[in-house]
Amino acid sequence: MIDPVEIQRKNAALAKLAGKKFSFEPKGLGHAMRKVGRRLPAKMHAHARALVEAEQKAGHPKIRMQLKAEPVEKAYEALHGALEALDPADMRKGLILSTLGMVSFHVIAVFTLLIVVLVWQGFL
Repeated sequence: MIDPVEIQRKNAALAKLAGKKFSFEPKGLGHAMRKVGRRLPAKMHAHARALVEAEQKAGHPKIRMQLKAEPVEKAYEALHGALEALDPADMRKGLILSTLGMVSFHVIAVFTLLIVVLVWQGFL
């Protein structure tokens, strides 16, 4: 049997961790995972969905008896490990480098096109 308070505590901790890593204020684990979006793999979203469902089922006394602790604990450990492994500074650095690479590619493409047009028109 699973303690509903323990599930709520774990889900709140995961939501707070996701909010800290992705810079937002979560209202719950479901809300936090919607805000995170595709920045986490689908498997982590499935683990979060399982935790949210377990929290809802744990609120009902008869259904709570049917819940197994092992899958809930595995989902918690997997999601917690994935969130802990994220580095917000590295994500920002990757975004900046990606944007700079895209801009530099476009600048090179425009200058190349300009040279081609100038040669074609006979100015070079």
